[in-house]
Amino acid sequence: MILNIESDHARFKEILRGKVKQDLRKYITRGELIGRRGKELVSIPIPSIEIPRFRFDIRRQKGVGQGDGEIGTSLGPAEEDGHGKAGDAEGQHILEVEMTLDELAEMLGEELELPHVLPKGKMNITSEKEKYTGIRQSGPESLRHFKRTYRAALRRQIISGAYNFTTPLIIPVREDKRYRSWKSTHSPESNAIIIYIMDVSGSMGDEQKEIVRTEAFWIDTWLRHQYHGLESQYIIHDAVAHVVDEQDFYHTRESGGTMISSAYTLCNALIDRQFPPIDWNIYVFHFSDGDNWEGDDTAKCLKLLEEDLLPKCNLFCYGQVESVYGSGEFIEALHGRFTSDERLVTSEIENPDAIYDSIKKFLGKGK
Repeated sequence: MILNIESDHARFKEILRGKVKQDLRKYITRGELIGRRGKELVSIPIPSIEIPRFRFDIRRQKGVGQGDGEIGTSLGPAEEDGHGKAGDAEGQHILEVEMTLDELAEMLGEELELPHVLPKGKMNITSEKEKYTGIRQSGPESLRHFKRTYRAALRRQIISGAYNFTTPLIIPVREDKRYRSWKSTHSPESNAIIIYIMDVSGSMGDEQKEIVRTEAFWIDTWLRHQYHGLESQYIIHDAVAHVVDEQDFYHTRESGGTMISSAYTLCNALIDRQFPPIDWNIYVFHFSDGDNWEGDDTAKCLKLLEEDLLPKCNLFCYGQVESVYGSGEFIEALHGRFTSDERLVTSEIENPDAIYDSIKKFLGKGK
């Protein structure tokens, strides 16, 4: 019976997984999963899966009802109380299922055909962990297991007839003592840092920020599936750049101009100060509407990318989010300067529906 239940449960999970995967593109282009994210789980709303069953259609019954009735009682379907016109469509039942972020990442990788990330350089760090796995009869006193020792002493005294039920006294001897045993495991770890950069000037509205937030959620989900140690840093900029926390990153809006070089300069300094490339896999994702200061700032950005940022990064991604005020020409400048450098990937994100293709473009090289 237990095996049957486990088999049915596994089958049900596969059905749910299929339903989520079937609508994954819809979930990717919407931000509804972000508010349902826990530490390790995501709550996903899906249409409920109903078991087919026969239903009696009262409109096709023949004959009259049985039993006593009142004069004038209708023999048709009963009229329901209520006000206004009733709809004729069946309501949609929603079922919420919980999936781990790893399961979601696996589905994302399958759906977008993403290659697994290959860490660069000296990133394979092996950490040693000790886990208590059993009990043995020798060891340091600091690891003595009191309950196991007491139980062994009690069993020995009962078997030997030395146990006194009137005045019980349990005194362990050497062979009664039990100690915790441990096993050392070596697990490879890779350190990675994601640096998100966003233009928060007046031309970047709430809709554009929601696009960034949604895309960042899926990028995070995939890269955390690839790396055990992943950190995130956030930089916002208009004409001046600042390192902020996640809350301020998505909710700060300025009204000044735009100088992208201020963000690239700060990002480069942050990497040099805290995340040396020899020890870290570095990913930078910059989102902007592409409208940069018309002076020589774009040329300064291209120089910073070529000489400093690209040599240090596994991947540098630039997403140009279309603004209600139109988009600038920064992406064209990147295309003109870095035509064949695979470390730089660009994407134009016109609306939420473009998030799907943008993620595939950013993560599709397995960098």
